[in-house]
Amino acid sequence: MSKRKRRHLSAEFKARIAREAMGNQKTIQQIAKDNDIAPTQVSAWKKELESRVSEIFERKNATNEAAVNFEKKSARLERRIGQLLIEKEFTGYNNGTTSHFRC
Repeated sequence: MSKRKRRHLSAEFKARIAREAMGNQKTIQQIAKDNDIAPTQVSAWKKELESRVSEIFERKNATNEAAVNFEKKSARLERRIGQLLIEKEFTGYNNGTTSHFRC
């Protein structure tokens, strides 16, 4: 008995099999037999698809939320820089030396 050569299956193939398994039109055993793969592999791909399907929508919202947070933080830091520059000019602080106001 010779060892079966390892196959590298594409992501599209795995997704198609997982979607087919989620459809419940065929049993996992039927899908595995039709595609010459192990039933446990079909079950694993189905479980992974079920557990990660919500990521499709979460990532979009998470990206938008991260961008909004980044913009808020940038605006806050820019305001603080502006305040510090005004304070520096007002106090006359320049390169480590202070100049006093003369009246």
